[in-house]
Amino acid sequence: MALPKKVKMVEVGPRDGLQNEAQNVPTAIKIELIDRLTDAGLPVVEATAFVSPKWVPQMADNAAVMAGIRRKPGVDYPVLVPNRQGLDAAIAAGCNEVVVFAAATESFSRRNTNCSVDEGLARFSEVCAEAIARGLRVRGDVSVCLGCPYEGEVKPAQVTRVARALYAMGCYEITVCDTIGTGTPGQARAVIEDVAKYVPVEKLAGHFHDTYGQALANMLVALECGVASFDSSVAGLGGCPYAKGATGNVASEDVLYMLDGLGIETGVDMAKLMAAGDFICAALGRPTLSRVARAISAKTKAA
Repeated sequence: MALPKKVKMVEVGPRDGLQNEAQNVPTAIKIELIDRLTDAGLPVVEATAFVSPKWVPQMADNAAVMAGIRRKPGVDYPVLVPNRQGLDAAIAAGCNEVVVFAAATESFSRRNTNCSVDEGLARFSEVCAEAIARGLRVRGDVSVCLGCPYEGEVKPAQVTRVARALYAMGCYEITVCDTIGTGTPGQARAVIEDVAKYVPVEKLAGHFHDTYGQALANMLVALECGVASFDSSVAGLGGCPYAKGATGNVASEDVLYMLDGLGIETGVDMAKLMAAGDFICAALGRPTLSRVARAISAKTKAA
């Protein structure tokens, strides 16, 4: 199958990348990071999450972040919402796109959202209906699609059931997430092909963690299946507070390098993306996890 000519890169660093940080990241730093990512040409920047600060204290400044960023026309700034309360807060903050998330397994659903898969879907059905009625777009994430930290193997049918439910609720895009990064290309293909029987492949996105070094390989398989939207995190930041061992999303710089090499259009500028990565890494006091960023920096210094 021919690869897509254009891919939408969805930057999740400001939310998924920072939510797991133990140190408090100042609001001004988050705002500057989002603005830098916008300037780099990313068409979607997941900005924050409207969740309880008791559970995710890093996102307690969500409204201040949304008020402070420079919103560029044509760029989407989705925010994560776990329930109706989160949706109401997101609407009050002027958000126009939200992300809901359901798990493919019962164990992860209970650990992550304290409810069963069906209870979670019922909750999100209300959220989606209200969001769409208010004119917001809704994106749906399906967690632990290629492996669960509590149940191990996940069958494609488990993923498809949840993906179909979210699509029926009106989610314009469904993201197949390898939350713990254990998936391999064969698994990725099997899941995407199964989901695509019921959800159009052009409505699917990929979210691959690189815990086992398989993220780019899984992404290439997804591209071959026709998927043309992918999550990534600048400098490889991130993890999941409810998934032990999930070391982080695939680095945006590494994704861009691969897509550039395949001749796939993204509209993202590598130099500006790397500068955004350097900025947040300096703020966090640690080096980038992007192999591409490290290699290009080393080459530049040696020249």
